Parts: sequence; C-alpha cells; structure tokens
Amino acid sequence: MKKRVPASEKTRKRIEALISGNAESGSERSELVKLAAELIIEEALEGEVEERLSRRYYARGGSKGQRNGYRRGKLDTAEGRVEYAVPQVRGIEGWRSAVRSALGGRSEELERLAVEMYARGLSVRDIEAAFEDEGGQCVLSKSAVSAVTERLWEDYQAFASRELYGYSVAYLFVDGVAERLHLGQPREAVLAAWGITTDGTKVLLGLLPGTKEDTVSCKEFLRDLKSRGLRDPVLVATDGAPGLIRAVEEVFPRSLRQRCLAHRVRNLQSKVPEEHWREFKALALGSYQASSPVLARLARDEFVKRFEKELPSATKCFLDDFEACIAHLRLPIAHRKAIRTTNLLERLFGEERRRTKVIPHAFGERAVLKLMYASLIRASQGWRRIVISDFEQHQIEDIRKELDEEFRERTASTVTTASRSRLSSRKET
Repeated sequence: MKKRVPASEKTRKRIEALISGNAESGSERSELVKLAAELIIEEALEGEVEERLSRRYYARGGSKGQRNGYRRGKLDTAEGRVEYAVPQVRGIEGWRSAVRSALGGRSEELERLAVEMYARGLSVRDIEAAFEDEGGQCVLSKSAVSAVTERLWEDYQAFASRELYGYSVAYLFVDGVAERLHLGQPREAVLAAWGITTDGTKVLLGLLPGTKEDTVSCKEFLRDLKSRGLRDPVLVATDGAPGLIRAVEEVFPRSLRQRCLAHRVRNLQSKVPEEHWREFKALALGSYQASSPVLARLARDEFVKRFEKELPSATKCFLDDFEACIAHLRLPIAHRKAIRTTNLLERLFGEERRRTKVIPHAFGERAVLKLMYASLIRASQGWRRIVISDFEQHQIEDIRKELDEEFRERTASTVTTASRSRLSSRKET
C-alpha cells in the first residue's frame, strides 16, 4: 500500500527539483515563485487542520473529525493561476476553513512572501499579516504560524547554502549594482553571480545584499561560492571595479579575467568627441573583437598610432587593462559574444530600477532586495542556454589545462624569485 504524504511535502519536492535543475522541461520562468506561494498556502491549511483536529497528519485517534483527502483550490496572481491542495475534513458539522476565506484578495501579499521565502526568510509577523481576516485578526493559531515560519526559514537556508559541486561552470559572471537599500543612506552595492556550465546552461549562483563593492566584500562573496563547491571557471567576466578585479585575481588565480566590453565602450565614448566616435569605436572594437589575441595586439598598436596624439586620454583608457579586454579571444569563437560582457544582469537590474521608480513604497532594503531577487530567480528559469558542441567542450578543457599550467609556472617563478631575494639578502648581511 502506497504511503500517503501531505500535499505540502509533494510541493516541497517539486521546489527542490526546480532549484537543483532536475525539474521537468517546460517549467515557466515564474514557476519557483508560484510553487513557493502554493507551499505557503498548503502549509497554512495543513496547520489549521492539525490545530482543529489536535493531531498531526500521521497520528491516529481523536474524536474531533477525520481527514478526508484533498481537493484543488485556485488563486489568481500576477504570476498566473496558483493551484493548491485543500485538505478536507469530515465529522465536524459546519466547519469551514478560515484560512481559505482569508485568501481572497491576498495574492500580492502571498507573492511577496513567496519571494521573501527564498530571498530573505520570513518572520512570524510576515505570516500573520498574510492571513488576517477582515477584522485584522490572524486566522492562524500561534503554533501554526510558528510551524510555517520555521519550515520556510529552513527552505531559505537550504537554498542560500546549497552545494554547487553539481555545476561544472565554464564561464562565471559577477556584477554589482548600487541600490538605496536604506532610506536617507548612500547607495550600497548588491553583488550577483551567475554562470554558464559546460553543457551551455545558464544558472544563478549567488546574490549578496547590503555590501560594498570593495576587495574584502567581493572576496567574501566569491569565497562563499568556492566553499559551496564552485570550481575555478575558465573565465570570469566583471566590470572595472578595482575591488572586484583584485578579488577575482586572488580567489580564482587559475581563471582568465574578462573586462566587460559594454562597460569599456561606454567609458571610451565619454572621452571621445562625437565627430570622432564612429571611427574610434570601429577601430577599438576591431581590436577587442579580433579573431585572435595576436591579431588583437597588432590592431592595438595601429590604434595607438592613429589616436595617441589626437586623443591621448581616450587612448590611455583604451589601453587600460587591455589584456583583460581580449581574454575572451582564447575561447571558442561561437562563445565570445556571450562571454565578453555582463549584460545579462544589466538588463534585469534596469527592469528592477524601473519598477522601484513607479512604486513609492518599494524603497527600503527588504522591498528593493525582493524585487531584485524576484527578477533574478524568475529570469534564471527562462535563460536561454548556449549551444556547446562536444568539440567545444574539449576546447574548454584544453584551455583549462593550459591555465593550470600557466598558474603553476607563475607560482614556481614567484617562489624562485623570493628564494633568490632571500639568498641575496643573506649574502649582503
């Protein structure tokens, strides 16, 4: 006989499958938020029934009625229709679920809770506010609220601390956006990381709110990814933030560092008169996007000859961190367009800013982070994978071996230089 389990446990397993990447194909990009809302409702309904019957799901006995299976309930939200399991009770005349009655018109609040469930965790007050009746009273008992809160917090912790060993990340992207998380305070950076795996899948790896984009904070963020099992990628793409650059070089010494070309082109445009921009941009991109690093350096030298005297500050900007601007040229040609910028999250952050501008009450740490996380987690479910052939996978592995060898040579050279320096100092003394 097949053992029956609460509907919420089945929903929880579907969420775990979606997070781990084992969900059925065709999942909507907002599926995680909808499943989270479904889980919140089912946990609340089951807690209500448990309180009414004075016994847990698997317990027997009692004279206050019996569970009698489930039927489906529906709630229309901005993310689409959410269907959830409603536990049925028999043997209690005239009993109606107060939780279901309180759900009407609460779709926006439930969506917020669904996002908070994974982005920030939930408090008892959050749950109580979501299940208030018309008189402002919570229809759930204190014990039911506490139980739901505890389970949801465990879900969030599992998501935030999940192991990354299962992701073979070839290309890692790290970006930060300055947000006003606290009213009246300066903007603070929020760091996000996503990657492209060796099979071409794009995956969201981390989001760290409320930090500065300095070396210490960035290193902490990247080390957290490594501590959860992220292997050094072949390439890491970032913008030009000095703290982030230093952190990448220290935490991922075996990886190529790619300077985001979208950021670099914007920097160049600010330094070039409009009448020169078309020619300047064409020659700059001709170097940055050459067919090989060797040809890129030749194009660089020609570029310098053309603009060094006429536009010295723009030329200096063009040369700054040049090797990082052409790092992507060592990778397969078909991948270069996808890995030379951090534009994927730039667009998402832009959408998030658009929403905070038109929603006055969205300002504040929890609300802003909620919107950011909602954009990221939903979009990550719909990101298009890039096609990586078997041959290109072999190319990536060969480049990874080359980078490992280059790292060993640099390390050996550093050790040799340090030893010679110590020996020289001893002789002088």
